[in-house]
Amino acid sequence: MNVSLQALRGGLVVSCQAPAASPLHHPEVIAAMAAAAVQQGAVGVRIDSPSHIEAVRRRVSQPIIGLWKQVLPPSAVYITPQTHHADAVAQAGSDIIAVDATQRPRPGAETLADLIHYIHRRLNKPVMADVDSLENALYAIEAGADCVGTTLFGYTEATQTEIPPSLDLLRAMVDHCTVPVICEGGIASPDMAHAALEAGAYAVVVGTAITGIDSLVNQYVIALKP
Repeated sequence: MNVSLQALRGGLVVSCQAPAASPLHHPEVIAAMAAAAVQQGAVGVRIDSPSHIEAVRRRVSQPIIGLWKQVLPPSAVYITPQTHHADAVAQAGSDIIAVDATQRPRPGAETLADLIHYIHRRLNKPVMADVDSLENALYAIEAGADCVGTTLFGYTEATQTEIPPSLDLLRAMVDHCTVPVICEGGIASPDMAHAALEAGAYAVVVGTAITGIDSLVNQYVIALKP
């Protein structure tokens, strides 16, 4: 198993991201978030976009799960959708590259298997497959993914009526997948993170509950309105 992936075992990965319109979206602010997370014991961070990954790499030696969100209609796939996006993510300093691993049509008619093969052979990086179902997890493993995450449950057309996290999905993936299963999406408390590990997660990714200042402040403001 890849050394960077091994380093995540049993630990917390913090997703350090911010909306594009937020003052927090600046690369150096994201890097400060990441540095604070690892200072307090996070085993790794998940970072979006080459500029943010570069800034984080300068301050953090722990593994970076890198991705690049790109909206490219008519495809609904937006997490590192194509090989040139993976290239940029790798060059910026990622240790692991996260990709959308659902079976939805990809931009440029690329296939998931081709993308994973490219990341392995050309970039020499392991792949985290972001999925929304057990079927897609098994599909991603067949395509060569090194680990699978529950990241997209609740965020695809097929699961948009569901609310993450799904410990049932997590357990099913743990039971049937031959690679590490990472729980990501909807983890809102330390108790929930612990429950995910108890359910068999290899590692747990937490984002909004830790770094989502914009969303959290908005929730408080709405709750306090008369």
